[in-house]
Amino acid sequence: MDFHVHIGRSNSGAPIKITASRDLTFANIARECKYRKGVDIVGIVDCASPEVIDDISQLINSGEMKPLKEGGLIYQDKVTVILGSEIETKEKGGGHSHQIAYFPYFEDIKEFSKALSQLVTNVSLSSQNCKISAQEAFQIINQIGGILIPAHAFTPHKSVYGNCVRRLPEMFSRATLKKIPAIELGLSADTEIADHLRELAKYTFLTNSDAHSLPKIGREYNIVELDKANFKEILLALQRKEGRKITANYGLDPKLGRYHRTFCEICNYTATSNPPVYKCEKCGSDKIVKGVFDRIVEIGDYQQSISPSHRPPYYHQVPLEFVPSVGKKTLNKLFGYFGTEMNILHKASYQEISQVVGFEIAQNIILARKGLLKLSPGGGGRYGKVKKKEKISGDKNLQLNF
Repeated sequence: MDFHVHIGRSNSGAPIKITASRDLTFANIARECKYRKGVDIVGIVDCASPEVIDDISQLINSGEMKPLKEGGLIYQDKVTVILGSEIETKEKGGGHSHQIAYFPYFEDIKEFSKALSQLVTNVSLSSQNCKISAQEAFQIINQIGGILIPAHAFTPHKSVYGNCVRRLPEMFSRATLKKIPAIELGLSADTEIADHLRELAKYTFLTNSDAHSLPKIGREYNIVELDKANFKEILLALQRKEGRKITANYGLDPKLGRYHRTFCEICNYTATSNPPVYKCEKCGSDKIVKGVFDRIVEIGDYQQSISPSHRPPYYHQVPLEFVPSVGKKTLNKLFGYFGTEMNILHKASYQEISQVVGFEIAQNIILARKGLLKLSPGGGGRYGKVKKKEKISGDKNLQLNF
């Protein structure tokens, strides 16, 4: 389950998420999940746009998408789509954050679109500033029958912890906090980092791609234990009720995220010393973008991470687009042979991969799977990087212990 994917354009070509790819349409997302990514459940977070609503209507009318009785849509009897809308809220102190509203039914998202149109400058565009607080946004979402989940909770510019508050009760009422079913970690954090905060122990963590292009779908995802793939069951899993639950989080190593460490805006240096870093350790400037890791160390309750017993394992993964020497042609070869990215990342053997794309790339993929590639941390909006490993020496037919 990848619960945070953006739409770049409508079928008519109208812009939805300005910074997202033109290929990222509602229908293309569902196809990518089915045919290339192996993602069974996807949350699409720009569905309140009237242009997207029109696209969804066409897919339902054609029979390509079918509404599910207990919430969500099913694409070609394979991929469950949950309708969502990412919005920007503003607190009294001036802090801005992104929240995602998810709704069970198509009629709900249409009603939310009407409500949203009274608050934003252009309801057709993604992640618009509603000019209301997160608490006020929750009240609107809850009244319509949806749920609210704070997005990428620690990123420096637009998130609850990164830009607004040190503790959630400063933003939400006690009653509201009981109805928020999960927290999205974002690409620059993982379970170990987030569990430095005591108040997060009661929440389910989500690892989502926040994809702005088709290849980025599934770079983070969740394994979910459900009876059926629909909105009702997913909500039970987030609430950890009736045996439903998230059983594993798969995400980037936080070092690969765009905001993992503090970044100097003057000399473009990414911090390497112990967090939190408040000034550039290279040029001394205080014009910085504070890193997620630095922020969590700054506001955390614990020196060592303490995870609750319900917390599932978190597995770091390196998506194929990050793996050295893997380009578009290589990806097409891999997808043609193995089907989906999940099969390549987690199931295919070294020998199988090497037969398709050669020994060097096979080595890089398996080393990435094992967490044995060196990483340089990201910061200031720049992704971290995977460093190339030396080529395997000796017999290329060597049976490696991968």
